Amino acid sequence: QVQFVESGGGLVQPGGSLRLSCAASRSISDVVPRDWYRQAPGKQRELVATVTSGGNTRYADSVKGRFTISRDNTKNTLYLQMNSLKPDDTAVYLCHTPRFGIDYWGQGTQVTVST
Repeated sequence: QVQFVESGGGLVQPGGSLRLSCAASRSISDVVPRDWYRQAPGKQRELVATVTSGGNTRYADSVKGRFTISRDNTKNTLYLQMNSLKPDDTAVYLCHTPRFGIDYWGQGTQVTVST
């Protein structure tokens, strides 16, 4: 069952930008997405960015200064603005939040950075 729905991925050249979005499905409309993860082939899932309920943000060192996480609370939608993309950023990007011991995930959106 799809919980979060991500969009905005695609193919982009190195140095380009993409903006990812994550919205809760109707069945979990009261669950607030909090994190962006990514998973590249053959690699472990990596926490990319987090935004707390108070608006504080944290980033993986590999994306600091290039990625910006934000959330529109009126739409319950999480965003990830990705600039200066590199081939190493190629991965499936997923949004996530924990709530009462349950992990909510989306199906992911593919980001490919290549010439």
